[in-house]
Amino acid sequence: MNKPYVLYVAELIYKKISEFKKNNSGISTNDAIEGFIGSETYEEISSGRFHDNWFKELETNKFIDTKSGKKIPKETIRLLRLQKDMVIKQLIKFPELYYTKSHFPLEVSQRAFDNLWRMCESYELWCRESNQEHLIFLNIID
Repeated sequence: MNKPYVLYVAELIYKKISEFKKNNSGISTNDAIEGFIGSETYEEISSGRFHDNWFKELETNKFIDTKSGKKIPKETIRLLRLQKDMVIKQLIKFPELYYTKSHFPLEVSQRAFDNLWRMCESYELWCRESNQEHLIFLNIID
């Protein structure tokens, strides 16, 4: 089963959080997500560079998917551009303002965390629905 294009960024996030958790044994999924927020991949996604680079690659290939050999519909490209805008808005980060004196994340940082959680959850749901159980590492939906 082909993965929907809108899940590409969710898959990348999911894999990086899974790697972070694996490389830091004993930490929770929440801590792994917080650790991901400080990563280079997070910066690439939250700045829009991930999508910009992807769009350049797609344009170079005349919007033909290199894996399937099929042309990506204009509506899908439009959805990916909307996704880019949403990701930039939802994952905005102010590192020096991450925690208040009470150690609770500020609303902006909490919104980024919640969005990352939902993207991981969506990826796991797709894995489960498409019988890709071997790709589930975080067990968010259990």
